[in-house]
Amino acid sequence: MDGDTAGANGRLTVSVQPWTHGVVIRPDGDLDHDTAGPLREALDAVLADPPARVVVDCGGLEFCDSTGLNLLLRSQATAEAGGGRLVIAAPREMVARMLTVTGVGEVLQVYPSLDEALAGQADD
Repeated sequence: MDGDTAGANGRLTVSVQPWTHGVVIRPDGDLDHDTAGPLREALDAVLADPPARVVVDCGGLEFCDSTGLNLLLRSQATAEAGGGRLVIAAPREMVARMLTVTGVGEVLQVYPSLDEALAGQADD
């Protein structure tokens, strides 16, 4: 899966780009119960044959509710079961706060920037 997928209501777009060590998935907009479909589809497609590393670039994510957090946690478990890894990059303040408050940031590896997440494959 390569390219952009727009949610039916236009509130979330998702781009998927391959890179040397895996795939970068970038959701842009609001991630909630009503808009999670495009990200779920992208993650499911990528994780059907997990690459070594999936980086979810949250730099364009304006909002994320519990549906989004559950999707990320489920996807991380799927990646690990397939021998891969899912990490979070560049969460904006609201998303970073939600990751911290819920404790999800202790379960998922979170990098402050996309560049650091892409360079972090040596840490795996």
